[in-house]
Amino acid sequence: MAKVNIKPLADRVLIEPMAAETKTASGIYIPDTAKEKPQQGKVVAVGPGTKDEKVTVKVGDTVLYGKYAGTELKLEGVDYLMMRESDVLAII
Repeated sequence: MAKVNIKPLADRVLIEPMAAETKTASGIYIPDTAKEKPQQGKVVAVGPGTKDEKVTVKVGDTVLYGKYAGTELKLEGVDYLMMRESDVLAII
């Protein structure tokens, strides 16, 4: 995991999505047009939280998030998602 020069504000987290599956369990390769968006990733940066609620995820956690959650960003050639902690469904 590379060091990123971005610090999320409030209860936001920066997530690096994991790569989409390229092959099914039975060995069939999935074309790019049929791949689904990944719904899990690694937390890269975390904001300080709000005055009412602290952030529970930490850098390095693997998390599950909603299919359409977050805003897509591209920093230094790497794709990231910026989302609120409430969009994170679970820590794996």
